[in-house]
Amino acid sequence: MPSPFEEKKWSEGWAGIGLVAITYIYFLIFAQFGFLKRLADLGIAGPQLKVIMGAMAVGGIATSLLAPRFESWWHPVRRLQAGFIGCAVAATLTLVPMSAITGTMVAFSIGIALGLLTVTLVTHLPLWIGMKHPLLKIGCGVGLAYLVCNCPQLFDASPKTMAIVSTLLCIVGIGLATRIKGKSTGIGTVFTRKDLPPFWLALGCFTALVWLDSAAFFIIQNTTELRSITWDGPSRLWQNGGVHFLAALGSGELLSRRGLSATLCLAFASLACACLILSDPGRSVLAAPFYSLGVSLYSVALVAYPSFLAPTNSAFARARLAGRLYAVAGWLGSALGIGMAQNLRRVPPLFVFLAAVLFFGPRLWSCFRTRRRELMATVILLIAAWALQGFVQSPGAAATSPVDRGRQVYIAEGCIHCHSQYVRPTSRDEIIWGPAADVIVRRSEEPPLIGNRRHGPDLTEIGNRRSALWLRAHFMNPAMLSHDSPMPAYAYLFADERGEALLAYLQSLGKTNAWEHWGIGQEKGRLSDASLSAAKGLDGKALLHKHCATCHAPDGLTRKTCGSRFTRLPPDLVTGPFVYVPMGAESNWRLRRLCEIIKFGLAGTDMPGHEYLSGSQVAAIAGQIISHETIGTEKELLNR
Repeated sequence: MPSPFEEKKWSEGWAGIGLVAITYIYFLIFAQFGFLKRLADLGIAGPQLKVIMGAMAVGGIATSLLAPRFESWWHPVRRLQAGFIGCAVAATLTLVPMSAITGTMVAFSIGIALGLLTVTLVTHLPLWIGMKHPLLKIGCGVGLAYLVCNCPQLFDASPKTMAIVSTLLCIVGIGLATRIKGKSTGIGTVFTRKDLPPFWLALGCFTALVWLDSAAFFIIQNTTELRSITWDGPSRLWQNGGVHFLAALGSGELLSRRGLSATLCLAFASLACACLILSDPGRSVLAAPFYSLGVSLYSVALVAYPSFLAPTNSAFARARLAGRLYAVAGWLGSALGIGMAQNLRRVPPLFVFLAAVLFFGPRLWSCFRTRRRELMATVILLIAAWALQGFVQSPGAAATSPVDRGRQVYIAEGCIHCHSQYVRPTSRDEIIWGPAADVIVRRSEEPPLIGNRRHGPDLTEIGNRRSALWLRAHFMNPAMLSHDSPMPAYAYLFADERGEALLAYLQSLGKTNAWEHWGIGQEKGRLSDASLSAAKGLDGKALLHKHCATCHAPDGLTRKTCGSRFTRLPPDLVTGPFVYVPMGAESNWRLRRLCEIIKFGLAGTDMPGHEYLSGSQVAAIAGQIISHETIGTEKELLNR
């Protein structure tokens, strides 16, 4: 009698591929990334953030361990749909303002929903993915998830966009869950191999892999130099996504042909190389492919092991095994990895060595007899990583990244003595400088550049607040752009590569979602009626000449110096009438909008903000501009 899971076509397991991909996308792009970005936007950091993430881990661990008890309650389809519904609701709740308390509740609900979803899915995955090439299909689902998560439009999206996309995917998952094949019982081990490690050893190996993965990812994403080299920019994101996808497919094939032990050993070797290479930012570009390869190799195995490889025929036994595996390796291993990265700011080589003993010690003899190729490959990778680590950590090693070199120039020129890189939470800083900074992240940098003085502005978000052209002109002649600025000129830096490197570093400072925060800052810093009234007693014409004429007058010094380098030549606001395009708005609205532009600048242009000007000064300048404006067409505006 044929198996209820037999398929006529390989493509009949598409529902299972989709469910695996959606689950991974939700975990990676929302639970691990988007939710943290949302908390950062709300100014939740430090001890409060640890409590919130601890609540998520507690919810995930508890539900993973309790999930086997649900086997007799609902049909697997209903449990899977309940998990997706819980995930969708949790993502939707992050769209509204949250406090530390509500954030903790949402995090706990995310953990509960993910715990139920993951354990149910892997326990009954043959229902959706079928029995024809299942390991390769799992690799396809995991690879698609990593490819989508590395899509620049999603990776660099705002937390709101990530939450909406995650919610919509969960709704798709609810529909896919109904497309089952066969019955929910009688699922036996698919690939029984003699070298399958005992559960305690597999659990230890998976925990070590998640530990290394979480530590490496945290270090990369919270170190400016490392992030700019390995993850910033569409080309790097697509490259990482492509490596993830191909490695995931290769993992499915490797699991089928060589087994779990060989796959985990190669995954460990790749992650170990990445962690050792991360010791120096100058060579960290080499860490990205090693990291992507190792993560995809073990991620596919993490799904396949309880679904198809574990030696048990009982759905309850599979659920119990999956619950223990994800509670310890998934949730606890991730927490330990992030904790290591926060406290040590690196992955100690001794830890890598001890993990290598865990991986290779129990199976060294059997590997030597039956798995010579895998053993030799992993040993060669580890030796190469250790040798490379010694090379990149040598005192004379030169930084290869412009951002890294620029950071060294920033330190060497003593910029820290006048500029801070720390936006204080719940203070006026957030209105004029941008999203609040996490002091733990700042302190984890090597060396930390928080700064203790503010003779000049805070530079945490300078890459989003000032264009490269503005920064260059300011270094050449600070007083040209910032009236009465005490900053000395640094034109000599541009006699060699130091100037360009410093520009690259400053442009790298800033969050990708900062302009969304700018809208919040503009709302908080909106001019009051009192400021508009006080502006009537100020000389708007004098203020316009003092702060704006250098760019907005025909003979302005910056305008003549930079000339064609402007993205678009600034309009003449001094000698002639300012031409605007009528939009049917009242003059009072135009006044307030112009005040916002003067105060906060224009995103994506060379127009800076004037954060230090008072509300009445800004209103006086805006009033002076409007007093001699004239209505024109869009063509006239562009010609000016």
